[in-house]
Amino acid sequence: MTSARRRSYGVKGAPYAFLLPATVLFALFFALPIGYAVWLSLHKVKVSGLGLGAGARKEVWAGLENYTDSLTDSELLAGALRVLGYGCIVVPVMLGLALLFALMLDSEKVRLAPFTRLAIFLPYAIPGVVAALLWGFLYLPSVSPFYYVLDALGLPQPDLLDGGPLYGALSNIAIWGGTGFNMIVIYTSLRAIPAEVHEAAKLDGATPLQTALRIKIPMVAPSLVLTFFFSIIATLQVFNEPTTLKPLTNSVSTTWSPLMKVYRDAFGTGDIYRAAAEAVIIALATLVLSFGFLRAANRRNRQDARQGGAR
Repeated sequence: MTSARRRSYGVKGAPYAFLLPATVLFALFFALPIGYAVWLSLHKVKVSGLGLGAGARKEVWAGLENYTDSLTDSELLAGALRVLGYGCIVVPVMLGLALLFALMLDSEKVRLAPFTRLAIFLPYAIPGVVAALLWGFLYLPSVSPFYYVLDALGLPQPDLLDGGPLYGALSNIAIWGGTGFNMIVIYTSLRAIPAEVHEAAKLDGATPLQTALRIKIPMVAPSLVLTFFFSIIATLQVFNEPTTLKPLTNSVSTTWSPLMKVYRDAFGTGDIYRAAAEAVIIALATLVLSFGFLRAANRRNRQDARQGGAR
């Protein structure tokens, strides 16, 4: 084989060599666990007699039995409804604040912009468990400084870890921690808008509010779609906040969210087969909702593009 042919083979094989490490990691830590979870979800343990002795517990084929039991499980469905209510609070408020902060930071009149960006983004850098613990103790009447102030002023002291206020307490943790990240994404898109666009808006006599509503927000719509997409995924997978607050209140059960139900079944009751089926269902629900939203957003963008072309 000539040296030229060797170099030709080397050039052709270079891309695959670069892809190999990522492919191996993807297969070992993503594809393989997913495949194993699907395999577990299609099996169950059959117990013979009292379940004692060798061969008393056997792994057998279960088909879709675990999926049927999971989809008819009232605890899993109740957890899904709780997460739905939680998401209805978190997603619009968090993205609304992120957009508001990004627009304010993009204003020409803003002062101390670098410090403000850092202050808003900093909560995102705090681990979720630490943030939940921090807010959990601020919610706890016996140790929270806010309750001492309310007591000194003779004002009512609501229990934020019980009943309806619990949704607001949990949502506040997620909003506090996630607004900064979404703000940075939107702010980066705002800074990418050409200066000529802003100058044209000023020449046309547009006010800052009109510029924000009619120019900036439509131009950062792809970033809003992206942040909404990430927020949906994070909401459906909520686990840290309710799990961390659970020791502080009796209002958070071990099945408050679907992922908490998966954790309890897998490590509490030891039914990893049922837990695997529940995990697959949650993953499919996340996939369907996320890509359904993306398709709807893309369809809307295409319609707007056609209307703009027709004009």
